[in-house]
Amino acid sequence: MTRTAAIVREISDESAPTTRCRILATAEAAFRLVGYQKTTVADIAKSLRMSPANVYRFFESKKAIHEAVIQRLMDDTEQRVAQAALAPGLDAARRIAGVIMVMHRACIERCEANPRLHEMVEAAIAESWDVCRAHVDQIGSVFERLVREGAEAGEFEVRDPALAAACIHTATIRYCHPGLVSHYPDDGAPPLDAMIDFLIGSLRRKA
Repeated sequence: MTRTAAIVREISDESAPTTRCRILATAEAAFRLVGYQKTTVADIAKSLRMSPANVYRFFESKKAIHEAVIQRLMDDTEQRVAQAALAPGLDAARRIAGVIMVMHRACIERCEANPRLHEMVEAAIAESWDVCRAHVDQIGSVFERLVREGAEAGEFEVRDPALAAACIHTATIRYCHPGLVSHYPDDGAPPLDAMIDFLIGSLRRKA
């Protein structure tokens, strides 16, 4: 029995629409248990009762599998961010606060519930994989849209919404970067709610 077989159940064709999805689901489960560095393509293939060559028909390399799993995680976070950004009945300030809180909670959840998967995300960011860069750009675009909406509504007073959004995004990295959150949880950073209040205050129209 391989290292992954103990926890990776066979995923039937009925429960997954394509072989590609089966490979990704099996790989993610293995990464959660033993870590992506210790998981081989052969492990994934054996758990699925297929040959490594068949896996390579769908993914050109082990790194491609890693990136696809990371994409699934990033997609989940982006969906949660989108919901917070579109929360009905809230002004731009409260929606920005909601987006920051969602991002922080997603990072904490991965760190506490799935430390090995969290390590994989951390490594992906360190290696600047394209999927992570795209995720950062996507979150940045959400912040910019919210700042622009607040400015157009007269809620914020900013000369350059894109620059203001970039400042907010950069300031929140301390609370959303997997390496900083997991390795330096008590390094003297201000409480997240205090940081949010400070950032929103910098945007508001001055009396």
